[in-house]
Amino acid sequence: MKLLKTIRFDQTDERVFERAAAEGEWAVSGAFAFSGLDEAALIGKRRQAFVNGFLGLTSFGRATFAVVASMSEDEAGASEEALAQHLLAHYGAPDEGAARDAAREEIGFVAELVAEARINTVFTVFRRLDADGNIREAFRTIEPPGAAPRHTRIWDVVDD
Repeated sequence: MKLLKTIRFDQTDERVFERAAAEGEWAVSGAFAFSGLDEAALIGKRRQAFVNGFLGLTSFGRATFAVVASMSEDEAGASEEALAQHLLAHYGAPDEGAARDAAREEIGFVAELVAEARINTVFTVFRRLDADGNIREAFRTIEPPGAAPRHTRIWDVVDD
């Protein structure tokens, strides 16, 4: 199975999110965290998390970038359990079964999203509220370099 793992290119996430995910955490979209919020509640760092933050499944912090990685069955089970417990503790899931179902659905959504992507493909997310107040997500990708370079050689270095 493939899923997303948080990555960092610099320390920006530490400054723009209330809680930044550590590098290397399994990640999901995490849009559920903003369900039912009106746009007026989305200000500052909370807005930044809404607009383009993935949810790390260890710290439950946010990350701007995530990369496709292979996940073992044990890691998938541990991630599902961690998210289910988080949903119980922080989002009012009615019971463990419902929390597990929601966690499985959230992880399944991301697994389906990245199923055809190559390992090391970078993902970003952009969220907005539509006119009816529904959350809309758009994902962008940056493909890892293939066997052939993606640029044109413009000079050679030769010895004198």
